[in-house]
Amino acid sequence: MWQRIKTAIVLIIIVGIALFASQSAVLFAPLLFIGAVIGAYEWTKLMPKWRMTIRFVLLEAVIVIVALWADMLWVGWWVASLAIWLMAMFWVGSFPERTERWYGKHLAAIGVIVLTAAITAMFYLWQQSPWWLMYVFLLVWCADSGAYFVGRKLGRRKMAPSVSPNKSVEGLLGGLVTGLLVVGYISIYKLELTGSALAAFVALSAVTILVSVLGDLFESMLKRRAGIKDSGTILPGHGGILDRIDSLLSATPVFAFGFWGLLHMGWMVS
Repeated sequence: MWQRIKTAIVLIIIVGIALFASQSAVLFAPLLFIGAVIGAYEWTKLMPKWRMTIRFVLLEAVIVIVALWADMLWVGWWVASLAIWLMAMFWVGSFPERTERWYGKHLAAIGVIVLTAAITAMFYLWQQSPWWLMYVFLLVWCADSGAYFVGRKLGRRKMAPSVSPNKSVEGLLGGLVTGLLVVGYISIYKLELTGSALAAFVALSAVTILVSVLGDLFESMLKRRAGIKDSGTILPGHGGILDRIDSLLSATPVFAFGFWGLLHMGWMVS
């Protein structure tokens, strides 16, 4: 437990410095790049036995470098990611009976899209304001904590027993309520939103919370299919990078896409 706490403290310090120490991308962009490369390496462990690990990692590295600066393509990455997460709902629901629909070499393409969409979404939100990215982090963390404690006390109905036996419907609802308390406070007292803008922002945040659970379940499903406990060992007490950001892989592109839409509708100020 103490090892997990120490690792978490170090991560918070590193991410906090990268987010807020400079308005330029000199710290944050390299951190995203390193995360993408490590995440790509860990992704190959979730795939069928494959002898192209280095090629996949190099491919993702090149794509991320290009994607971070080709901002006109970011929305396309997010939309492609949304399509994958929509399909992931059916994959999780049908596991383990119908794994042939998603488990194969095309997981390489899925990995590239999911990782690149998340990285560009994080960079986009950081460009708007580091606090917007922190908002998504806080949203996911609070919802996850609420789901854990409510599920532990009141959990009865299993949400996806074949994928993650400890997750319950009650926990999901507890996490949603916990997250929405954060949303309500920030949207009303900090952002001072009203009317349609308030309703749209709350709805986007609620969808982001629900999708974050799907990201967690999807990675759990891949690990079960691959027969591994953790995606890596780089974070002592926590596992791999993917084990820590699985919820953010789905949450950040969804929120970034919705936030981008609200900005263009004039309902949100960056």
